[in-house]
Amino acid sequence: MDFNSCLYNIGEELNSEELASLKFLSMDHIPQKKQEPIQDALMLFQRLQEKRMLEESNLSFLKELLYRIQRLDLLASCLNTSKEDVEQELQIPGRAQISPYRVMLFEISEEVSKSELRSFKFFLSKEIPKCKLDDDMNLLDIFVEMEKRVLLGEENLDVLKKICVQVNKSLLKIISDYETLSGERRTGLERSPDEISNEMSRLLAREGSLEMLTLSDSPEQQGTESQESDSQTVYRMKSKPRGYCLIFNNHDFSVARKEVSKLHRIKDRNGTDLDAEALKNTFSSLHFEIVRYRDNTAKKIHEVMKSYQKMDHSNMDCFICCILSHGDKGIVYGSDGKEVSISELTSYFTGLNCPSLVDKPKIFFIQACQGDNYQRGIAIDTDSKQDDDYLEMDSSSQKRYIPDEADFLLGMATVNDCVSYRDPAEGTWYIQSLCQNLRERCPRGEDILTILTQVNFEVSNKDDRKNLGKQMPQPTFTLRKKLFFPLN
Repeated sequence: MDFNSCLYNIGEELNSEELASLKFLSMDHIPQKKQEPIQDALMLFQRLQEKRMLEESNLSFLKELLYRIQRLDLLASCLNTSKEDVEQELQIPGRAQISPYRVMLFEISEEVSKSELRSFKFFLSKEIPKCKLDDDMNLLDIFVEMEKRVLLGEENLDVLKKICVQVNKSLLKIISDYETLSGERRTGLERSPDEISNEMSRLLAREGSLEMLTLSDSPEQQGTESQESDSQTVYRMKSKPRGYCLIFNNHDFSVARKEVSKLHRIKDRNGTDLDAEALKNTFSSLHFEIVRYRDNTAKKIHEVMKSYQKMDHSNMDCFICCILSHGDKGIVYGSDGKEVSISELTSYFTGLNCPSLVDKPKIFFIQACQGDNYQRGIAIDTDSKQDDDYLEMDSSSQKRYIPDEADFLLGMATVNDCVSYRDPAEGTWYIQSLCQNLRERCPRGEDILTILTQVNFEVSNKDDRKNLGKQMPQPTFTLRKKLFFPLN
């Protein structure tokens, strides 16, 4: 049997529930947003082939998938492999390609009855809108929704544990095995499900109720000894709100076209509202207080930044500023076409100028061109569906844009001298990738630099086929510790 016939025969044997299970188990390799168009197993196999997770010479991931959903008959009949062969393979360090976290969630879903599923939905009814918890929603769907709302992640299992305490305590054994396997226990001592259950009951009793409706209201659940140790290597991120997230969204440049001769051809930034909305939704879910500004002149941008410079941020742990505009080398443009120096904007928040943000991360995301040069790339095959005739650019002395001081992160949409791309119908390559990866990877406990590396990878793989233009984002930082956006 040839390779394609093999995949076809397997696909024909899988029902809709099994397909949903395969998609969930593949989510670390194919993000949920990319999975939405997948309607059958053959489409899933095609996506896995594009990711090079499934090849004629490498069927290990497919074998692992079928093993996890217990389709041992297909392993034998189509892949000439036994359950014992797969288990032996998975014992080899580094061979398993499905994360223990996702396997753990899948195993829980397999153990939950229909009545227990209704209980899961009940306990999440104030965290997830009722319209999302419809009758057809299975537990895997619920887990995905919890991840989107940062209620669940590889290192964020408290909500799940609390529900399991009330719905079915035996499920705690699955979580316990996962934590032991992944080495994420803080105590280093193995605990039984009963011990976990007692711990969660004590926690719930301290909160004054056994209801699940205040699950995210207790940021001090970690041991103090662990927190003191982590504080040396990880930025504190417990305040609610975490801090301000300013979003400057410049769309209308009609004033600039009239007043600044060199910008007479500058266009309005159609599609920028999609970026602003994505940023708002993403950072509000990460507990930041969102403040939005639209079509601000250069002077107004400076005034706003100075006002936040003078504020007392003592009760907050972070500061974020996002700027969506046209730009050039080292600057962004106000809506009036006047230049705003990026380095001047960041310098407002140095330790000397803003003492209440000392030792706290100051983050800037800049969506703007940094020149008018195209980055060239080699033409490659792509499955992009966008019409590149509609792509636009945010352009109109190389310098360092962040102060020579600690705790800054500057995420630039593109490297110096080059353009960045914006799709009027979908938003910019950079901001959309940034928001998607924050939503998907913060629940997994990934730090910001790891996330930005993935953003670099995704954006650098895009191209505007019309000009073969490429875009390479550039994070610059003086962070001294790891920066995570905790989930509760």
